[in-house]
Amino acid sequence: MGETESLVRAGAQTPGGALAPFRYATFRAIWIANLSSNMGATMQSVGAAWLMTDLTRSHQMIALVQASTTIPIMLFGLFAGSIADNFDRRRVMLTSQFGMLAVSCALALLTWLKLVTPWSLLAMTLLLGIGTSLNSPAWQASVRQQVPPADLPQAIALNSISFNLARTVGPALGGLVISLWNVGLAFAINAVSRPPLIGVLLGWKPEAAPPRRRPILPAIAVGLRFCAGNSPIRRVLVRGAAMGFGVAGYQALVPAVVRGPLHGSEIAYGLLLGLFGIGSIIAALFVGQARRRFGTEAVITTSVLAFVVAQTVLAGAHSLAQAAPATFIAGAGWVTGLTSINVVMQMRSPEEIIGRCLSIYQAVTFGGMAIGSWVWGALADWASLGFALHVASAFLLATLVVLRLVAPMPGTDETRDAVAD
Repeated sequence: MGETESLVRAGAQTPGGALAPFRYATFRAIWIANLSSNMGATMQSVGAAWLMTDLTRSHQMIALVQASTTIPIMLFGLFAGSIADNFDRRRVMLTSQFGMLAVSCALALLTWLKLVTPWSLLAMTLLLGIGTSLNSPAWQASVRQQVPPADLPQAIALNSISFNLARTVGPALGGLVISLWNVGLAFAINAVSRPPLIGVLLGWKPEAAPPRRRPILPAIAVGLRFCAGNSPIRRVLVRGAAMGFGVAGYQALVPAVVRGPLHGSEIAYGLLLGLFGIGSIIAALFVGQARRRFGTEAVITTSVLAFVVAQTVLAGAHSLAQAAPATFIAGAGWVTGLTSINVVMQMRSPEEIIGRCLSIYQAVTFGGMAIGSWVWGALADWASLGFALHVASAFLLATLVVLRLVAPMPGTDETRDAVAD
């Protein structure tokens, strides 16, 4: 019996444990390869952010490194979602991975030749962001081809663990590599981390019906109409955009805080990002159980409050010891909040347009992060780092109170609408 048939028969089973998706060979292989790729990507992110602090003292330019990886998801995500629904998702992922491999090699070469400028660095991270925006909807939608529906929430959580495990080890390794050698080696490691995932995807032959092809723009319109006309989905999108905008203050300004008030090195920066990843992993192990026991709304509320505390503490930190607990709390808040919103979006999206629904979700969430990175960076240049982080915390707190009333997360008793295609 093939794995595809096993997934169909397993579809009616009750949810397994947190590690149940590892029973399926395809999911297991892709998860391990993704861990390698994510490890390299986080080392590249550490290197890019730290290199920008060497190239310029502008807080806004430093924040734009984070924004350049998320802006493409906002700008091209809708097209990527339609592509994921119109074409073979495995081939879409392979195309994006080959593209990111080429850009990663070019960035490593330019850095080694000492030809990188602030704007060329932003251009390269922007291209990597475009690759991510193409890959992500196809990758997330393909999880349904790897595990049965009963294990889908656990698979989504395990994918988050893979990403956050990489965020734990990758930044620490990135900081060590940068301190002992240079950022060029970190970029080179990112390049060599991609072939394992490419190899797994080349060997994966999912048994799936050919996608129903339609012109890209009309296909995008179908997804937009569905999301705009579906009240539960609209509320999920609003919550994702608000959280993305607010948490971007932490994500974008940590390098500047380490370089400035903390007077830290690349090792200190890697350590803080490592603690962020540890918090994420620990939270990911329990977030599924917490959602079932307390509900999604309570979990998201807790995650937002965690970021409020983290950004407030980081705003006044003057030593690594003061900042370390904040980064751990932020990591836990990150995975509990955004993973919970992502699970709701995936579970409420119809199979035939799931790529478009996920791309719309990512466009508004990562668009919020991109705009937030620019806003908080500009605010830090205008006033101070501490002021920008305090305002970001105030925004999160205010929107939490308002959106719990006007845009509550969908309940399990709300039916899922059909697609008017």
